[in-house]
Amino acid sequence: MSAAKTEPRSTPLEAQHRQCGARMVEFAGWSMPIQYDGLIKEHERVRRAAGLFDVSHMGELFFSGPGALTTLDRLATNDVAALVDGQVLYTPLCNPRGGVRDDVLVYRMDGNRFMMVVNAANTAKILAWSREHLQPQTELQDRSDEVALLALQGPRSPDILRRSRLLGDLGERAATLPYYRFLAGAGEVLAVSRTGYTGERGYEIYVQASRAPALWEDLLAQGGELGLGPAGLGARDTLRFEVAYCLYGHELEEDTSPLEAGLGWTVKLKKPDFIGREALVRQKEQGVPRRLLGLELADRVIARAGFAVRGQGREVGKVTSGTFAPSLGRSLALALVQSDAAEAPLAVVVRGREVGARRVALPFHAPSAQA
Repeated sequence: MSAAKTEPRSTPLEAQHRQCGARMVEFAGWSMPIQYDGLIKEHERVRRAAGLFDVSHMGELFFSGPGALTTLDRLATNDVAALVDGQVLYTPLCNPRGGVRDDVLVYRMDGNRFMMVVNAANTAKILAWSREHLQPQTELQDRSDEVALLALQGPRSPDILRRSRLLGDLGERAATLPYYRFLAGAGEVLAVSRTGYTGERGYEIYVQASRAPALWEDLLAQGGELGLGPAGLGARDTLRFEVAYCLYGHELEEDTSPLEAGLGWTVKLKKPDFIGREALVRQKEQGVPRRLLGLELADRVIARAGFAVRGQGREVGKVTSGTFAPSLGRSLALALVQSDAAEAPLAVVVRGREVGARRVALPFHAPSAQA
């Protein structure tokens, strides 16, 4: 007897997506829009004007109490203790072997209250991992089901934020936020942060799930004449790929360290203790066994995740992400390659044929998000 198939979960914006003509797919156990009126069109819309993404499938975990900071600083490789109220931190969470369990955002709401935003597919895993490592006097709440998350991304996003009737004064004040800062809201809007996953200036808005449809419709109505339109997971992936942001399950996994993935800036080895520190210290001293490289393929072919990378007459790595980059017009790939072969001539095996691959600097496209 075969097991019954579990239906994917829906975000609070399912009806809005279907109204906008979205093509829905199952992703990480959720029914999500992959595109509305075309991936390339949505990608270019975000680069030129603005796009609105539904990322309500992400998980939101809340830590509070006198032990919350100690708990988070032990889970994270980055320096949570350096956060001030209203600041956001990007950090990997590692296992004892130094592999990445997830990459998350940590918000310091005020004093001893923090929000951790985790990848949808990892929410249950990280909730259990966090509970296993809770320090005394720490309370942990999973509020993923009651919080929706909208990402407004693109150079016109500050103007659109200011026009939002639902956000009101909060939108006006949030429009001038520095990078990786946020404003806490009152009532239905939990927070507006100057963050995102596209490389463009943008904002992420945390709102009570019941109010997400009204906010979605308000932003599209106010931003339409400025070029705003909905954007799906397809464009989200090509946008993040061009700026070489890591994606869990591709560039980051349980057997890939943040040092191998080019995230050394998020690993604070001067911290006296965090999970995975000993393994990462050894890797730092001995050198990483693999490195994340940017590759440009000689032909207009797509290098899919998992395709082999060859060099020096042998297989030396694998592609983690690859596509024909819409903003750059080139076939590009991210690949984890053995360090001793990283400087050698390389090729990607595409459907049994070796295609020459030239190493190029990362990111492929310079992000403007921090401007």
